[in-house]
Amino acid sequence: MMKSSKMTMDKYSEQKLNLRADSLKILLKKYGDIDPLKSKYSLKDIYECADEWTQKQSTTSGIVDYFRAYFSKYEGQEGS
Repeated sequence: MMKSSKMTMDKYSEQKLNLRADSLKILLKKYGDIDPLKSKYSLKDIYECADEWTQKQSTTSGIVDYFRAYFSKYEGQEGS
């Protein structure tokens, strides 16, 4: 139980929350103008990518490339 509490504290530390906010700001600026009928990705993709990124990284450097790689791993899986 102590380990779970420590992981939760790390996930929601001020540093991680700031990193998540910065990550979302970058991704939403680049990819946030979404037309649901035409876009290949959704706001959900952006938020999930930012969450995954902040669990593994400590800076936003490379997040745009990561989003492209993150999103491409899900392309073609619709209907599977």
